[in-house]
Amino acid sequence: MFLNVLTHSPLALLCCQNGAVPVEPVKKDENSRRGNWGNQIEFVLTSVGYAVGLGNVWRFPYLCYRNGGGAFMFPYFIMLVFCGIPLFFLELSFGQFTSLGCLGVWKVSPMFKGVGYGMMVVSTYIGIYYNVVICIAFYYFFMSMTNLLPWTYCNNPWNTPDCTGVMGTPRTNATFANVSAVVSGLTEIVNRTKRTSPSEEYWRNYVLNVSDGIGNFGEVRLPILGCLAVSWIVVFLCLIRGVKSSGKVVYFTATFPYVVLTILFIRGITLEGAISGIKYYLTPQWEKILDAKVWGDAASQIFYSLGCAWGGLITMASYNKFHNNCFRDSIIISVTNCGTSVYAGFVIFSILGFMANHLGVDVSEVADHGPGLAFVAYPEALTLLPISPLWSLLFFFMLILLGLGTQFCLLETLVTAVVDEIGTDWIMKNKTYVTLGVAIVGFLLGVPLTTQAGIYWLLLMDNYAASFSLVVVSCIMCICIMYVYGHKNYFKDVEMMLGFPPPLFFRICWRYVSPFIITFILIFTVIQYKPITYNDYVYPRWSLVIGFAMALSSVICIPIYALFKIAMSEGSTFLERLKNSVKPDPDWGPALQEHRKGRYATAGPESVEVCPLKEELKDEGKEKLKEKEMEKKDEMGLTIPGSNGSTLNPTPSA
Repeated sequence: MFLNVLTHSPLALLCCQNGAVPVEPVKKDENSRRGNWGNQIEFVLTSVGYAVGLGNVWRFPYLCYRNGGGAFMFPYFIMLVFCGIPLFFLELSFGQFTSLGCLGVWKVSPMFKGVGYGMMVVSTYIGIYYNVVICIAFYYFFMSMTNLLPWTYCNNPWNTPDCTGVMGTPRTNATFANVSAVVSGLTEIVNRTKRTSPSEEYWRNYVLNVSDGIGNFGEVRLPILGCLAVSWIVVFLCLIRGVKSSGKVVYFTATFPYVVLTILFIRGITLEGAISGIKYYLTPQWEKILDAKVWGDAASQIFYSLGCAWGGLITMASYNKFHNNCFRDSIIISVTNCGTSVYAGFVIFSILGFMANHLGVDVSEVADHGPGLAFVAYPEALTLLPISPLWSLLFFFMLILLGLGTQFCLLETLVTAVVDEIGTDWIMKNKTYVTLGVAIVGFLLGVPLTTQAGIYWLLLMDNYAASFSLVVVSCIMCICIMYVYGHKNYFKDVEMMLGFPPPLFFRICWRYVSPFIITFILIFTVIQYKPITYNDYVYPRWSLVIGFAMALSSVICIPIYALFKIAMSEGSTFLERLKNSVKPDPDWGPALQEHRKGRYATAGPESVEVCPLKEELKDEGKEKLKEKEMEKKDEMGLTIPGSNGSTLNPTPSA
């Protein structure tokens, strides 16, 4: 009975030194000061939620049909294997090794800390406009709580004479002849002018009430502003305890979208005309394989879809336990992300095929991309389904969850960077206040996007703030790790962390293939550049200058901080200062002392006790080993059992 009490008491935990496993293990964080994920499933689900976002639903299907249908899959998966997964693994291992966010990890080479600041700037831009998209999804979700979707017919105050509803126009006392006259009149309008759907006019004239230009802000759309507040409140509450709370929320937010996708897929393929939509989606046009634009789109989609260079992957991995197998995680998450894109394509095009069949047009005439697919084409298709409000609720609820999964990580990236940079015990304990502050600032910066000119600014940020700057940041990150810090050093770090070296394929990709593909994406982006437009609206030059300024604001952090660090480094000449500025910081390496082995082991008795290497023990000689054993025996003999919680007398005491 005494033994049973002892093994279940707190004293049992104190008697386990040097990594010994207690009789009954107690769940606790490996990094008690910073915290860890509750379990590995939470990390994987959070990463899936981060990588699988709105772009999987509206951008991938559009790129697929624009670039040869099924033929696009070939370059897409090639880019996944040679660029997507290697970069994903690189960022996960980078953050996990040091248990630091996107700023702290640059202790590896302090001169490149500007890359971390660039990641923060990009995450800030994306976090601002991404939450506006989520808030619009919230608005549509609330508006779907009705018997009749408000964008079904053309008899609303916001509709124009050009509006042509696929459902006709409801009239309470209309005769069959009147209805026929209306239909024939609508047909004449369709033949004379380009059709404007009620969903498009609802989106443009009512939800956004778009102004005539980007410089005319007009008034704040109060319903959108209210939904933006709701969105930020939800994000804050889910992150109120950092990864401890968000890790629990993702069990729902990361998995339920797949339930909704499956429900919509089953409903979609049972509709008339759905097969034609799926055929259009999958039918390969092999002649487009030789088009460089197809490969460029595939590489860009993989790069942006996985969230590389945003800082989120580094941040999430920093909360892993040191020996977690992030290699396995990177493959699981990357494949899941791309598989979701393909699956979402089936869902979208089954509905678009049904819509094309209903209208008697080709699928290409109803397909759209970006917000147009999410808030115009798909909502219109939903009006054709029986019990349309139910399907609308499900669809927009799915969009909300997909957006929140990404937004959680964007906000956590900024919060973690601030907390790690300050690094005091007070800021660690009061991280909630930092989260609240970042959420409030994000909400205030998002207010201009809820005005009548908001859609212009949202698209400007989407096309410039998070475009080629991400490619530049990612490329410099690869150069720093592989060529400045040294690929051999990094391979040894990964081996120390995982227990095995990175596979040869990944070592080749990190050093040669991935940087080449990143450079290709950058060149492709520059060559294929076209000034942004919104429908028929052409952005003025001054707005494009602002767009380029936003893009450069993240990249410019890199040379500015590099020059600052060189100037502040020790040395009498520029070369000496440059050399000292790229040397790893003394604190670079694993965060916990028990993991600082080999060249990271610090001088002193603690490091020897924590990690005695066999080679080192042999070099010390048998005499020193005997002396240490004698000293330990003497100490154990003098120690009162359990008196200080450090050791227990091994001799039975009755």
